[in-house]
Amino acid sequence: MTKQSIATKNLIPGMILANSVYNNADQLILPKGSRITEESITRLQFYEIDRVLIESLVPLEPSNDDIFLTTYSERVKASEEFINFKKQFDDTTAIMKFSLDEVVAGNSSPQLVEDLCSSATNLIHTSENNLELLDMLHNMRDSDDVTYTHSLNVSIISAIIGRWLHMSEEEINALTVSALFHDIGKLLIPQELLHKSSKLTDEELNLIRTHPYKGYQLLKYTGVDEQIALAAMQHHERCDGSGYPGKLTKNNINSFAKIIAIADVYDAMTAARAYRGPLCTFEVLSTFESEGYRCYDPAYLVPFMHNVVNSYINNTVRLNNGEKGEIIMINKNALSRPVVHCEGQIYHDLLREKDLKIVAIL
Repeated sequence: MTKQSIATKNLIPGMILANSVYNNADQLILPKGSRITEESITRLQFYEIDRVLIESLVPLEPSNDDIFLTTYSERVKASEEFINFKKQFDDTTAIMKFSLDEVVAGNSSPQLVEDLCSSATNLIHTSENNLELLDMLHNMRDSDDVTYTHSLNVSIISAIIGRWLHMSEEEINALTVSALFHDIGKLLIPQELLHKSSKLTDEELNLIRTHPYKGYQLLKYTGVDEQIALAAMQHHERCDGSGYPGKLTKNNINSFAKIIAIADVYDAMTAARAYRGPLCTFEVLSTFESEGYRCYDPAYLVPFMHNVVNSYINNTVRLNNGEKGEIIMINKNALSRPVVHCEGQIYHDLLREKDLKIVAIL
């Protein structure tokens, strides 16, 4: 059977892994022969596995859940708020592309950075409702995010986290700029390598992983604040030392870099794919709960997860058994598994009923 290297973002449930997949610390992520599911795609993206080897390219038929999520996405996109947000998002992306390209070309200036920050801040203030911002953001993405769009996504999510951490406006602005520039080093990597369809060699992968250091060097040269440069350098570091390029541990990682790392992975995990809308937030939270505490600083991860999930109290959701209900209580020790009140006075405590999970937010 012919094997093929597939980008993680292009995986479809039903495909079969040809090789076992390990993270940077040589821990097994998925064994050879695993059938790709929504959960395994999320797991691969969580560990920033860019590509896997597939032996079967036959996907499963789209489920009702996929169809429902697409309907939800279409409803969001039809709103006046989203239409206005999209226009401003596109305008900000154009400004960002110009600004990042100017920095790479050596034409940076304090005014350029200030203009970019102002544009991004205005976009973030499109709504003071953080959940609404996330919903609209999710529906801006397609399956081929580029560095500019991804960086803008991450800056918005980082700013939302900053709000939830009760940072000052000045700190949130600094965090926003740091997130905007976090991936600038990728613009110094051959673009054909970033979009290569075949399997990367070890040498090519190592070259791509130089982008944090390249970004740091570039930003230091332009004279930006050290905090911004460090965020670019350290956003792939992990608290358990499994990240790169320095394999730093928790206390040695810049605080902005820790926040941006969470936003970076959340953006990848909730991005829309060609065959469905954005991944349900509760599935993302489940992965963070099971995999995240050793990789990310709980001081930032826990408030992020608590605020995301508390935003959904009293919202109607759909369970994997087809029932619809209202979230009435959050389980503090299992944020992704709240208590759901369904029709007929049926109460599902998802912490106890392990076979049930939330698959859609209505």
